[in-house]
Amino acid sequence: MNVAMTLKKKPSNMLRMHPKKFAMWLFMVSVVMLFVAFTSAYVVKQSDGVWLDFELPILFDYTTLVILLSSVSMHWAFIAAKKNLIKQIRLALGVTFVLGSMFLAGQYMAWGELVDSGVYFVGNPAGSFLYVLTGVHGLHLISAVIFLIVVLISAFQYKIHSKSLVQLEICTTYWHFLGGLWLYLYLFLALNH
Repeated sequence: MNVAMTLKKKPSNMLRMHPKKFAMWLFMVSVVMLFVAFTSAYVVKQSDGVWLDFELPILFDYTTLVILLSSVSMHWAFIAAKKNLIKQIRLALGVTFVLGSMFLAGQYMAWGELVDSGVYFVGNPAGSFLYVLTGVHGLHLISAVIFLIVVLISAFQYKIHSKSLVQLEICTTYWHFLGGLWLYLYLFLALNH
């Protein structure tokens, strides 16, 4: 009987995490693995010796600043939600949306700079890797912007507040993750191109 009671008893110190948060963390781990594979392949292919040398677009510097600012505004939204400052939540999420859109537009214009300087997706692997790394990151950021729109709509419907933070927490975590991922890619490309 003692064993049966022990089996029925739930451990009180179990790590508890919302299933959607757990799914987001699993997704982010898979994205990290994807980019580790991409950057590893980049280093291996670069050692072959047939590598186009070119300058990274100056717009990458500006978009890096924009994505960092967007993380600040996203954090502002999270702090405002914890304090039930509804207008600030909406404003901060709106600012984050604008900055995220600016980042994507800047990345697209940077691709135009690359084409103007003779760096194409097809041809030398240096250009191909650059487009793949920035493009796949851009696709993930597009998904984050879409998620941000959903959260912004929820904020206007009064569904984001101190007692209902899961959706905003997940969006904030993903947003910061993509900002950190871009910083890694930017430094990687700056040091290895």
